[in-house]
Amino acid sequence: MTGTDASAPDLLYSAEEDALRAAVRALLTDRCAPAAVLADLETGRPYDPELWRALTAEIGAAGLLVPEKLGGQGAGAREAAVVLEELGRAVAPVPYLSSAVLAVTALLGCDTDRAEVADPLAALAAGRTVGVLAVPLPTAPGGPGTATVRADAAGALTGRITSVADAAGAGLLLVPAEGPDGPALYAVDAAADGVRTEPLTPLDLTRPLAHVVLDRAPGRPLAHGERARTAVDRALRTGAGLLASEQLGLAEWCLEETVRYTGERTQFGRPVGSFQALKHRMAALWLDVVSARAAARNAADALAADRPDAPVAVAVAQAYCAPVAVRTAEECVQLHGGIGMTWEHPAHLFLKRAKGDELALGAPGRHREALAGLVDLAAP
Repeated sequence: MTGTDASAPDLLYSAEEDALRAAVRALLTDRCAPAAVLADLETGRPYDPELWRALTAEIGAAGLLVPEKLGGQGAGAREAAVVLEELGRAVAPVPYLSSAVLAVTALLGCDTDRAEVADPLAALAAGRTVGVLAVPLPTAPGGPGTATVRADAAGALTGRITSVADAAGAGLLLVPAEGPDGPALYAVDAAADGVRTEPLTPLDLTRPLAHVVLDRAPGRPLAHGERARTAVDRALRTGAGLLASEQLGLAEWCLEETVRYTGERTQFGRPVGSFQALKHRMAALWLDVVSARAAARNAADALAADRPDAPVAVAVAQAYCAPVAVRTAEECVQLHGGIGMTWEHPAHLFLKRAKGDELALGAPGRHREALAGLVDLAAP
């Protein structure tokens, strides 16, 4: 949804987006409270399958970016951004960014008239399987670089991809590879012979990482040449732009929780939130979060409308929202005092997610560098 002027960004939420937010928030309040997230981290599961099933099958959130004719909801990036805001507020342990955004967008960049593309796209949209774009999590738009996987003429893939988000729980891997005729994108069943995942211990336990090792694993070609390269880059750009909404939701929770706590915690017979120094710190955070909302909403709107300035909007959003999320989470921990440093309090989950998100899909410095090139602003 865009404004009446196609060239003007629409930063406001529509009634439909507010209704979607209410549904997702109600689900997360019921099934993804901080205590439940903390408990789930002890299980070692790659994600919460019950929560994922509710989010995908009951709400239909996994298919928001997929056209109706291909089995999705026929919505767009603005609606997916609303879902990610709520997932960020809950640090929900589900592979939404990996599967419903990155993998889906990569498939949409291929020939969707082919069954090899349409069938897995419908499965991802319905939440029947989890897909991941098999690139290192820190990979930024425009920067996939040389593929570390090689494909032979029969489509057998060999190579290693490091630090792939949500790979351990995926059923489908979308693997960029260098084939006999140049770059290509392949679909690989995660359970196939020759596929191995090596789980890592990441800082953010709610978004697990794993190395993916392929040893002559059978792959199904989805796109070749420039189309494959464009599909991967578009997925990375969409992911980076919508990641800003997750960072926004995370920062909003941290600020709201900090205001609530400092309004209840007393010292010298007064709420600590009434002290002028803390008021100033929280007011500064509020300004940061409001500005982050504008940047994130602009990126989502630019992606939804396929505006020509979408690369600029995405670079601005990531360059700004990533450090805001980290700063707000750090302040949340500090202003909670001793309790904020404990495992039992969820503040550390938000700080770890914020730090992980800061590196995901390009660090802020990488996006500032890209932005300088996009707007022709030479470095000093």
